[in-house]
Amino acid sequence: MKKLALMIFAALAFMGQNAFAQTSRFGHGKDSADCVLYLSYYQEYYKQKNYDSALPNWRKAYAVCPPTASQNMFIHGTTLMTRLYNQTKDAAAKSAIVDTILTLQDQRMAAYPKNRASILNNKGQHIINYRSADAAYTYKNLGEIVDELGPQANGPLQVNLLQAAIAMYRENQLTADDVIATYDKVTANVENASAKNDAEKEDNLKVKATIESIFADSKVASCENLLAIFGPRFEADPNNLALVSNIVKLMNSAEDCASNDLYLKAVTAMYNLDPSYRSAYGLYRLNAARDNVADACRYLEEAIASDESDAATDAQYYYELAAFAYKNNMRSKASEAAKKAIDMDYGYAGKAYMILGNLWASASCSGEVDKYARYWAATDYYQKARSADPSIADDANASISSVSRYYPEASEIFMYDLSAGQSYTVNCGGLSAFTTVRVSGR
Repeated sequence: MKKLALMIFAALAFMGQNAFAQTSRFGHGKDSADCVLYLSYYQEYYKQKNYDSALPNWRKAYAVCPPTASQNMFIHGTTLMTRLYNQTKDAAAKSAIVDTILTLQDQRMAAYPKNRASILNNKGQHIINYRSADAAYTYKNLGEIVDELGPQANGPLQVNLLQAAIAMYRENQLTADDVIATYDKVTANVENASAKNDAEKEDNLKVKATIESIFADSKVASCENLLAIFGPRFEADPNNLALVSNIVKLMNSAEDCASNDLYLKAVTAMYNLDPSYRSAYGLYRLNAARDNVADACRYLEEAIASDESDAATDAQYYYELAAFAYKNNMRSKASEAAKKAIDMDYGYAGKAYMILGNLWASASCSGEVDKYARYWAATDYYQKARSADPSIADDANASISSVSRYYPEASEIFMYDLSAGQSYTVNCGGLSAFTTVRVSGR
């Protein structure tokens, strides 16, 4: 081993001398000989994945080389520091390593400004990885990156900036207006983000859906907050399309907000100024709140049919149509809309499966077998619901427990030439399903 190490060292020394002879004229600093030598040393170890030996030589190269000597010095240094961070236990030492990682990104940006956008995205990801527990730090530093990059900022940066704003709001460090402004900014960025292919377009839609879900769950956009913030703004400028569109969008995401006067005025103004899928959705909400069932369905279907709405929005609307139709005993429409939401997914599949399960559990079936089979079909959908969305597993399990009480005895189903585990097709109440025979206790 000692002989092998000497051989490697001799080879590295020769490579360093040779590289110096060829490249010293390109500006490796006042210590150019040492710079070239240590660059060669650490790079060779790095190629061999001998990171323990690469690190001290990288440190020496970093100390003596000017930033323009090698961009890989910053890229490899980030990898080596990340590895060191994962090996380190001491909290203070880990914090110092993170400072080094972030400093490397700043120095690389200064030396290689053409790569600024990608480096800023990398820096933002490091902030998420190592500093996201500090909401104020994350909000300030990610905010600066997102403000500079706009739609070029990666999706995780947009999502985590909003999460940091919400965390600060809960600590009374930001106002609801601040959070709403952040939501508006990151939503606009994602909507305007370019996509090179269908996969990137799909990713952008998923990021948008995540942002909207986080914002809705935060309860920042409560009716009380929205009325206080936007009531005076609307009264001052009721024909501002951007303003009324934002009011409608935010009130759509809030609970129990469709019946207040501001929402009515904003939806009406938006529809008059620029009929669109958003204004159609707003009119659905208005009619739904007033139990105008037929009109509510018509406007929601109009919103879905619009070419302007994206796939994530359509998935949300299909789920809402399924839930609204089920509530109003429009069983075929509820089933059709739920299946559309499942096909599109975007986070709504689990809840849509629950609607299908409820439809079958409450179906009116007159056949001797079908009166049991509806519960088998319901069980199928509840099982699919918990698989698609683990967050509703408790509700799905409770529903399975409820319908399983109505399974027939094995002896009873045997009379119809059926047995547990056998396939069965059930048709009733305008619904059809392919299910599995189940018996009591199994």
